[in-house]
Amino acid sequence: MISEASRHCTVELQALPSRIGQIRRIVSAQLRYWQLDRLIDQAALGVTELLTNVHRHAQPDKLCTVEMELLFDRLTVSVHDHDPRIPMLGSAGPLETTGRGLALIEAVSESWGVLPKGDEGKAVWFTLPTALPPPAAPPPYTGTAAFGTAATPFPVVEAEPRERAPVRAAVAT
Repeated sequence: MISEASRHCTVELQALPSRIGQIRRIVSAQLRYWQLDRLIDQAALGVTELLTNVHRHAQPDKLCTVEMELLFDRLTVSVHDHDPRIPMLGSAGPLETTGRGLALIEAVSESWGVLPKGDEGKAVWFTLPTALPPPAAPPPYTGTAAFGTAATPFPVVEAEPRERAPVRAAVAT
């Protein structure tokens, strides 16, 4: 259970392919520390996609900041870079190997967006809920289905008793 109202983690880096794996491990370790293991896959995928976008598209440099903030029941992950251009949700064709990053973020997150910062660049962010969904109600118990009376899909046939063959003792003398 999360006892603090707010938690925060910030990492500055150059968005290079070798660094993206390191940031995934940092995000995973931080979420384990906050006892949010169930969010690791989604957060690591999202931050990977955002850092890949910085690596591929950001200008004038690849310097960026990854920020994770936990506020009560919501984790916000953002990547700040120096490029003022706003990313667009693409529509990659089935054979294209790029252009699905923001669509993936949209699919795994609760919400996402871009915060323009003028000439200073922008922040692209996504949120994940930290609360577990309520458990599904179990199906109602029916004794007939459990014991095969009314709900059995095939007829029950009693076996006829059979005669027992006499037992012979085989004793060597």
